[in-house]
Amino acid sequence: MNEKSTRSGQISIVAQFLALGLVWGASFLFMKVGLEGVSFGQVALARLVFGAITLGIIMIAMRTRLPREPIVWVHFAVVATTYCVVPFLLFAWAEQYVASSLASIYNAVTPITTAILATLAFRVERLARGQVLGVLVGVIGVVIVVAPWNAGALNGNLWGQLACLGAVTCYGFSFGYIRKFLSHRAIPATTLAFMNIAIAAVIMVILTPVVASGPIRFSWPVLLSLLALGALGTGLAYIWNMNVLRAWGPTAASGVTYVTPVVGVALGIILLHESLSWNEPVGAAIVILGILLTQQRIRLETIRRRVRSAPAESTGALPAAPRVQP
Repeated sequence: MNEKSTRSGQISIVAQFLALGLVWGASFLFMKVGLEGVSFGQVALARLVFGAITLGIIMIAMRTRLPREPIVWVHFAVVATTYCVVPFLLFAWAEQYVASSLASIYNAVTPITTAILATLAFRVERLARGQVLGVLVGVIGVVIVVAPWNAGALNGNLWGQLACLGAVTCYGFSFGYIRKFLSHRAIPATTLAFMNIAIAAVIMVILTPVVASGPIRFSWPVLLSLLALGALGTGLAYIWNMNVLRAWGPTAASGVTYVTPVVGVALGIILLHESLSWNEPVGAAIVILGILLTQQRIRLETIRRRVRSAPAESTGALPAAPRVQP
């Protein structure tokens, strides 16, 4: 019975991980379709309101209590702003000028910005030499994706790409902030997700006259995209992410970073008929290599050992016999 429950629990975590990659990868498609009927600010507002309602229903069903310490609410207000409000606005604004597939590629840069800010701004991590190399490789990949040699001037496409970079920088700041000020507190995953999204929704409602006004042209694709973006991508997905994080740990859970751009690019090409320039998949591959180095999934020591052993393997030479002490 215990083995069955353990196995079913593992299957549940795997299912949540796959669902997380699919939903977050599809979020860039949902934003693109949503922009056909509403403004970028209204996209951010809708996803936060629908996400908060979804998580609120779950909170009521589970009878989960909210934290009472005032300082915790202050920290959540900061996280809600930097992890939800600002990056959601930036990504939605950016997709007016860049393809959804390209936005999903930029989202994969999040582990790189997290490593930089967690080390330099919050000092909650120390990077080894291999991780520093990973950050540098990731930056090179970003430069290749941006393709400054094609820009010429700050046109809409380049501004859109810079907005995507601003969004993932906010994510990196938020992860460092959460680790420094909130991760040590015993707050359930559902409460953590609800506090982030609900406070962000309140902030967006207050900002509506400034950033979310304008005409609305609703259609079924627009409405369903906004509902999916909010209820799934900004609601349930946050709980799935916390469950996977607690079950597998941060390194394994961050593997969703490799799934989301694949899903985002595939959906953009298949459903929206988007196209990619040569530099974008090449830069994305280099970014992923940088992520692997930064997360120490590839280590410099391993590479050095393989390089040193390669000549002997290629020549078929046998290893030297061990010396026998007289």
